[in-house]
Amino acid sequence: MIIATAGHVDHGKTTLVRALTGVDTDRLPEEKKRGLTIDIGFAYHEIDSGTDHKVVMGFVDVPGHDRFIKNMLAGVATIDFVLLVVAADDGVMPQTEEHLAILGLLGIQQGAVAITKIDRTTPERVAQVEAEVAALLTPTPLAGVPTFSVSGELGTGMDALRQHLEAAARNHADRAVNGQFRLSIDRAFTVSGAGLIVTGAVFSGQVAVGDRLILAARDRAEPIEARVRGLRALDREAELGRAGQRCAINIAGGELHQSLVSRGDWLLSEAIYAPVHKFDARIRVLNSESRPLGHWTPVHLHLAAADITGRIAVLGERRIAPGEDALAQLVLDSPIGALFGDHFVLRDQSAQRTIAGGIVIDPFPPRRGRAQPARLAMLRAMEAEASAEALAAMVAAAENGVNLHQFVQTRNLTQAEAEHLRQIDGQVLLAANDDDLVLSLEHWRRIKQGILDTLATWHKKQPEAVGPNDNALRAAMTSPPSPILLAASIAHLIDGRTIIRDGISLRLPSHAPRPSDADLELWKQVSLILEEGGIRPPRVREVAEELKIDPARLEAFLKRCARQGRLMAVAPNRFFPPAAVWRLAAVVERLSAAVGEEGFTAAAFKNDTGIGRNVAIEVLEFFDTAGLTQRQGNTRRLRRPAAEVFGDA
Repeated sequence: MIIATAGHVDHGKTTLVRALTGVDTDRLPEEKKRGLTIDIGFAYHEIDSGTDHKVVMGFVDVPGHDRFIKNMLAGVATIDFVLLVVAADDGVMPQTEEHLAILGLLGIQQGAVAITKIDRTTPERVAQVEAEVAALLTPTPLAGVPTFSVSGELGTGMDALRQHLEAAARNHADRAVNGQFRLSIDRAFTVSGAGLIVTGAVFSGQVAVGDRLILAARDRAEPIEARVRGLRALDREAELGRAGQRCAINIAGGELHQSLVSRGDWLLSEAIYAPVHKFDARIRVLNSESRPLGHWTPVHLHLAAADITGRIAVLGERRIAPGEDALAQLVLDSPIGALFGDHFVLRDQSAQRTIAGGIVIDPFPPRRGRAQPARLAMLRAMEAEASAEALAAMVAAAENGVNLHQFVQTRNLTQAEAEHLRQIDGQVLLAANDDDLVLSLEHWRRIKQGILDTLATWHKKQPEAVGPNDNALRAAMTSPPSPILLAASIAHLIDGRTIIRDGISLRLPSHAPRPSDADLELWKQVSLILEEGGIRPPRVREVAEELKIDPARLEAFLKRCARQGRLMAVAPNRFFPPAAVWRLAAVVERLSAAVGEEGFTAAAFKNDTGIGRNVAIEVLEFFDTAGLTQRQGNTRRLRRPAAEVFGDA
């Protein structure tokens, strides 16, 4: 069980820990010199459990001075129990109240009170302070916790406090080992002969010697691979560390160095490495605040051991009144690792005052529409603590399905838990890129029927055409789903032979295009000319001159061929055979793979294909419209695989 002290400066927290464990947690020379705790300190005490299972009490001694609140916050992020320390001579002081407020924001519900320095005052004063503290705790989750009046220096009352803490530790249930491994780093140092050691609290999962993890350093854009060489859990050599423990982990890796590691970094499984610059949350403003928390207020965010500046975007209402809670988005100045259920604390811009706190709901909010009614309804659905309940509520609220991979990552679920979610009745899973979209059966029936009805209408109006392409189908639908959901729905229907992809076109199995005899004869001649042109087919006027027919008549014919899926209208004056488009799309995929997110230029595409600047621009603009590419200034990037846009070659 991890126990943290809390309370005002010079109220005897360090003395109390030393009396309980025999360990002086003030390790820094400056702390020794000034007699003042500056940073978090640690002590461990093994007790008799009466069984073979060892019980260890781990103490986190936090600084009480207001200048070191950020260090206090790093120490209490994932504790089990708090020991609130109040000096009998001083009574309740400012940091007593601020520490208590922080503990409430972090959801700490187990604890005890130690009234210290009783040897320095009268019994009447001790009783007065006991009553004062009881009143202070009444509106908090710690209301009614036992109080012990002690002297750490003389040992008075220490036996009763020690016995209570030991009983609490024996009865404390180990935290469930759920999800992927995640440790919040609060210290890093190098040991001669061993190498780099990082210490911190394990938020989730477990770790073993030999495991390969990721160091997510805020000062590095890319993660650093790390291998676990050794570890200590609760100050004991161990082969395994688990959720709820404090661990010291010896890590090694080619790029690893102490200078790369900072307090607030994460050591975690690669599966949940996903630093974010913003997240949606529910925020509660402290009652002690004198005015509401306004939209776009600058704040210091404390999450786990991290301290990051940012701003609050209040969703829905423009402000949050003291004592109230509301949905909001945290927009951060640097990336952070955050997952569903993480508690955090907010301090003012100057980091002088704790003003609010909250719980992370969605670390992957959409880019737009953060305060739209549909988005707010989705966030409320996401708040359910049970994953199955939350997924069901989200599926009911989602217009375009729920990304299952993102849901699993957001909640840090195991593969077994993810597989269980896949088996829930009343939902449909559609493959979308490398992910799965989850829809309700009713929503899926509506989308499916919408696609089938749109194709039937298309065939009735244009019996000579094969059918629409994906974009034309979506444009013709009465209530079109998102492009991603439509693509997943089309793929699902094609797999079930409910619809057929014919070239770039989609059709019902019962539909057969009916070109005229004259069109069939003309097609024989035109197709030869266009195929001879390869990836740079001639313009309409040039084909008309070669066949000695009216250009307007030929253009109308070529448009009919495009509707039938035999050609693609790349530009108003140029039609390409599908094979030529597939070849050019393959060039785009190759160029994109080579340059990545930087994007490729039109010049690079022109040089690779050899089709000339004007035709290259026409082709790239066609690809933009089709959804294969996206233009970003003077470059383009691949949006979707060519097979998804144009069908298989």
